[in-house]
Amino acid sequence: MKKRLLLAGFALALGAGYTLTAFSQVKPEILVKQRQAAMTLQGKYYGPMAGMAQGKIPYNGDIVARNAGYLEVLSKMPWDGFVESTKDVTVKTAALPAIWSEPAKFKEAQDKFQSAVGALVAATKTGNEASIKTAIAEVGKAGCGNCHQNFRQKD
Repeated sequence: MKKRLLLAGFALALGAGYTLTAFSQVKPEILVKQRQAAMTLQGKYYGPMAGMAQGKIPYNGDIVARNAGYLEVLSKMPWDGFVESTKDVTVKTAALPAIWSEPAKFKEAQDKFQSAVGALVAATKTGNEASIKTAIAEVGKAGCGNCHQNFRQKD
C-alpha cells in the first residue's frame, strides 16, 4: 500500500513538473494575447454593471450577481501574463514600462481590484441595490481607473 502511494505521489510530482515546464515555455506573444483576452472579458462583464450603477440601463440583480461571479474569476486571470519576457513583444500592447519598473505598485493595483471585486460579490448576496451599486463603482475606481491611469497607455 505504501509503495503504491509512493508511486502515485512520484507520478503526480513528475506530471506537475512537466506542466510547469510547459507553462514556462509559453511564447511571450501568447501570454500578451491571453492577458488581453482576459481583460476584454472583464470589460464585457463589468460594462453592463457599470451602466446599471449609473442608471443608464435598468438594474437587474440577477445579471449583476452573474456578472460579478464571472468577474471574480476573471480578475485573477491576466496577471501571470505580465512577465518580463513580454516587455518587448511585437504584439500591440498598451502595457506601460511601469509594470516592470514598479512591480510592487502594479501588484498593489491588482490586489485592490481583486478586493473590490470580492466586495462586489459579497454585496450581491445582500440584495441591497444601493450597496451593490456602490460596490460596482468601487470596482471601477480600484480596478479599471487605477490600473489604466498608471499602467496602461492612453488610447
